[in-house]
Amino acid sequence: MTDLTSLNRRSLLAAGAMAAAAPMMARAAARRPNPAFPEGFLWGAATAGHQVEGNNVASDLWFVENQKPTIFSEPSGDAVGSFELWATDLDIVKGLGLTSYRFSVEWARIEPEKGQFSQAMLDHYKRIVEGCHARGLKPLVTFNHFTAPRWFSAQGGWTNPDAPALFARYCDKVARAFADGMTMAMTLNEPNILLILKHMLPPPVWDIQRATMETAAKRLGVAKFVCANVAAPEDVEAIEQGLMAGHKAARSAIKAVRGDLPVGFTLSVIDEQASGKHSMRDQVRSDLYGRWLEAARQDDFIGVQNYERAVWSDKGRLPPPAGADLNWSGTEVWAPSLAGAVRYVHAATKIPVLVSEHGVGTDDDTLRARFIPAALAGLKQAMDDGVPVLGYVHWSLLDNYEWIFAYKPRFGLCSVDRTTFARTPKPSASVLGGIAKRNSL
Repeated sequence: MTDLTSLNRRSLLAAGAMAAAAPMMARAAARRPNPAFPEGFLWGAATAGHQVEGNNVASDLWFVENQKPTIFSEPSGDAVGSFELWATDLDIVKGLGLTSYRFSVEWARIEPEKGQFSQAMLDHYKRIVEGCHARGLKPLVTFNHFTAPRWFSAQGGWTNPDAPALFARYCDKVARAFADGMTMAMTLNEPNILLILKHMLPPPVWDIQRATMETAAKRLGVAKFVCANVAAPEDVEAIEQGLMAGHKAARSAIKAVRGDLPVGFTLSVIDEQASGKHSMRDQVRSDLYGRWLEAARQDDFIGVQNYERAVWSDKGRLPPPAGADLNWSGTEVWAPSLAGAVRYVHAATKIPVLVSEHGVGTDDDTLRARFIPAALAGLKQAMDDGVPVLGYVHWSLLDNYEWIFAYKPRFGLCSVDRTTFARTPKPSASVLGGIAKRNSL
């Protein structure tokens, strides 16, 4: 069986890792931007419900985490206790000098059984929105960050023809409860993730994922159990189609409640670069992002989530350069990749960009502290060149549950004692907070 501890989702996105920058990117990185960011630029940190709240017992992933066989190396359990400690988390965001907070609403808490909606849970998330405003923070709300109710995935998840309408019904309930307090809304998080992983994950990992889903279906006595970020490769295309229809239906549902609320989705974007003649880069971009970038043109903004770059020759990915900074799993850390991803996405969509996730998984916080300002310098240069960027949201506020890799990867601005749940800001948090307070590099 494949050793899952040697596989990091974000490193898998980088697969072969990467070589020297293309000349255009090198020139862009070398220029010195105007250090001042525009007034109203959003500075934030992100979390996701299942990854921080704990005990999301009605969700699909909780069900499959707690079975054998499973692709998950450890169950989420209590996570980092944010269901109870959300106010503490908001205090940290405020204390760092940030101006926004991105979090997700858990569908499985809102609709734990099909058609049964919890007013208590709607009120819970409304209190988080209100807590943001009480601290002067802008709430950036994700309606679906991978996880779904167990009943939803037990009827085929996003492959079920009813999925878009069911998702839109849930989004309507959430919007009516507290959309009036939202600053921005994201329907889906990284709906292209399986497209990326389909080309990156080795066959043994897909075999484990298929076995995980088949076991879940057998436990429930259903024909098919399908999750948004764990699936068999043969289901990926149908999942993508369901997610695409789901986004459009959700956008309409949210806009029907509050027409002036900016709505979009977030996309996982590797900074793809070309090397030499006949590079595979453009075809790779088309496969991984093309349909989603086209769909985004109808939205108010698009969230860009970048962690990696990839340099493509005519034969495949090139290896990383000698002496490169590496993350916890050995993947290259290259700060200009953020600007490269943002430039590409805006050129393709012509709509404003929110950096909705960006970070590095490492136990070496000095690397994170160097990485943040270097990436932001490249981002600001892109803005100076005319790319409309609404804000920068770091992943993540806390060291949290990183899906199949559990608690080993550490992306947080704050460490968390998983016994006491005490949060401790790292030096990198002060680096980002200092930039935010100045609104300037």
